[in-house]
Amino acid sequence: MADREFRTVLEGGSFFEGPRWHEGTWWASDFYRHTVSRVNPGGGETVVLEVENQPSGLGWLPNGDLLVVSMKDQRLLRLADGEVTTHADLSAVCGGHVNDMVVDAQGRAFVGDFGFDLMGGGAPTAASLKRVDPDGTVTVVADGLRFPNGSVITPDGGTLIVGETWGNRFSAFDIAADGSLSNRRVWAELGAVPEGGSIEELMGQVVIAPDGCTLDAEGHVWVADGFGSRAIRVAPGGAIVDEVAGPDGMGVYACALGGDDGRELLLCCAPDFYEHTRAPVREAVLVSTQVAVPHAGLP
Repeated sequence: MADREFRTVLEGGSFFEGPRWHEGTWWASDFYRHTVSRVNPGGGETVVLEVENQPSGLGWLPNGDLLVVSMKDQRLLRLADGEVTTHADLSAVCGGHVNDMVVDAQGRAFVGDFGFDLMGGGAPTAASLKRVDPDGTVTVVADGLRFPNGSVITPDGGTLIVGETWGNRFSAFDIAADGSLSNRRVWAELGAVPEGGSIEELMGQVVIAPDGCTLDAEGHVWVADGFGSRAIRVAPGGAIVDEVAGPDGMGVYACALGGDDGRELLLCCAPDFYEHTRAPVREAVLVSTQVAVPHAGLP
């Protein structure tokens, strides 16, 4: 692993997630400050909105409206002309906190959830992937996923790739013209599928825990390894072809490619991900490093 030069983009967070490059600037959610911010590439942030029930995944509709996951009340929010409304209520089809998402070019949001009460010590259960259409209609489009997390869509709009944090894998689906998903397959196998009825049992079997991710122009995925304090570049099939360790031993929980040339890899870093340890302090950072292959696809 080559030595990396990091540039600190923003300090003082509690737990950054959902990083995106959009219209010449970075964006990020902060779970425990309950903020969504626009982050100047040269440093400094502007809080765009506050989300009481914890923001996560971000995306934009074709008309420029911002969509934001509100985790704890299982809603998708919409910011339009300075006003926040409920774009969709997902509570009827969720088993845990709503999490990350990707919004396609038609404005359809593909949203995952935990499937169970992670922070409260619930027994692990599978979760579904939901599609929220531009009119707010909610449809379950895949189930049996092991904690669907970061997702990307290929440049042609035809393939959705989703990381399964407790599954040691990425799964892929074909996206039909109507937004339905089919032809489910393992896109990258990173280890055996963990088995067991508790988080403790599963934890010891997780080889790589896919978290927030981003697609590059060679069809590889950069993904945060949620338990491995690194971001890794994964080839189709599962080979790890590059990795970046978190600075100062920090955990890495999401990443995004952006910058003017698409070759800046932004990492969301914090010492851990637990609410009781992260919420009271401001130790999370956004850092970036340069990579060779630029961003592609969505988000």
